[in-house]
Amino acid sequence: MALNFRQSEILEIARDEGRVVVEALAERFNVSVQTIRRDLTELSEAGHLERVHGGAVIRTGVVNFAYEERRRMNEAAKAAIGRACAQAIPDNSSIVLTLGTTTEAVARELLHHRNITVVTNNINVANILLANESCDILVAGGNLRRSDGGLVGDLTADFMGEFKADFAVIGTSALDADGDMLDYDLAEVRVSRRILRQARQSFLVTDASKLERSAPVRLASLSDIDRVFIDKPLPDALMALCAQWDTEITVAG
Repeated sequence: MALNFRQSEILEIARDEGRVVVEALAERFNVSVQTIRRDLTELSEAGHLERVHGGAVIRTGVVNFAYEERRRMNEAAKAAIGRACAQAIPDNSSIVLTLGTTTEAVARELLHHRNITVVTNNINVANILLANESCDILVAGGNLRRSDGGLVGDLTADFMGEFKADFAVIGTSALDADGDMLDYDLAEVRVSRRILRQARQSFLVTDASKLERSAPVRLASLSDIDRVFIDKPLPDALMALCAQWDTEITVAG
């Protein structure tokens, strides 16, 4: 399918923000909502987007987006989430930071923390924190994924099992309506599960677009998480479940 100029722009917005809304697009391009709905339908039929109520989201399935594409998605939301999470971590703490562009946003907000130890299987996190001379960095061994700088596998999981950190900060590729965190890579999930078992407090950092995505591998439940940092409130039903589980929700603005 050959995209017209407006459809190319819509697709670029969706890649940057994770989703697009019909009314906002109609106002942006000064066209009718019917025209935008037609554009979204054509983009959906071409396999670029997935229609949802009121708009569309980037299509997902069993394969994650490329790292650079994920890094550009919802940048402002990830920055706000990173700030909120870092504010909840005091100086003189030990922290495990896992894979993901949102955990990298947390790392950037830890640059001025003092006397912290960070254990990570994310090469990007280690490179970010090199600028903080008051941060000891321990990097796991394992199989290096060239696509995103992640270290995964049994060696990585065994390394993480050697630590008892004050905080574990993890991300997720998708968040199901029943509170399950989902991902694409079983080897990565096994590392994250080990990290959750070893931490005194566990934090999930995720933007709300993950509620509209799906992935095939179950990581854990929000019932296993102490605190969630997200840019928008969770749906009411999921908020009620988190209340039952004593999972704290922090909406970063």
